[in-house]
Amino acid sequence: METMATSGARSGRLGGLGNWWGIIAAALLIAAWINKTAGPAIVATLSALVLIWTLFQAPMACGAPVRGREDGCRNNASGLLMGCHIRQHRWQKLKMLILRRQVRTFCSSLFTDGKATLVTLAAIGSFLSGIVAFIPGATLN
Repeated sequence: METMATSGARSGRLGGLGNWWGIIAAALLIAAWINKTAGPAIVATLSALVLIWTLFQAPMACGAPVRGREDGCRNNASGLLMGCHIRQHRWQKLKMLILRRQVRTFCSSLFTDGKATLVTLAAIGSFLSGIVAFIPGATLN
């Protein structure tokens, strides 16, 4: 049985669109805030889904520190917390959150380009949305 070489594109049922399910959850979250009949449980659930997507699955650049590059690794990665396919980069990004002197570097890497900024703002917004959903009287009127 021969195996054919592939281009590396995902060949799942969704054909690579599975990486973008967080955008649909974010759109539903916005609709839930606009719709006054959506309860806090729905808003909190959608907020959690968007937060999980931004932290672990949103397509973006790795950004792990690399010798000779100011902007870090430019390989494709998944989420704000995960590195690229290089195992050491995954540990480097997680270590940046734990080591006090590297937290500033991690935080500054969240706003390096347009995609990283958009994903970071979505994470912050969904986190705040989940908290505000349970504050009485804080819903939009």
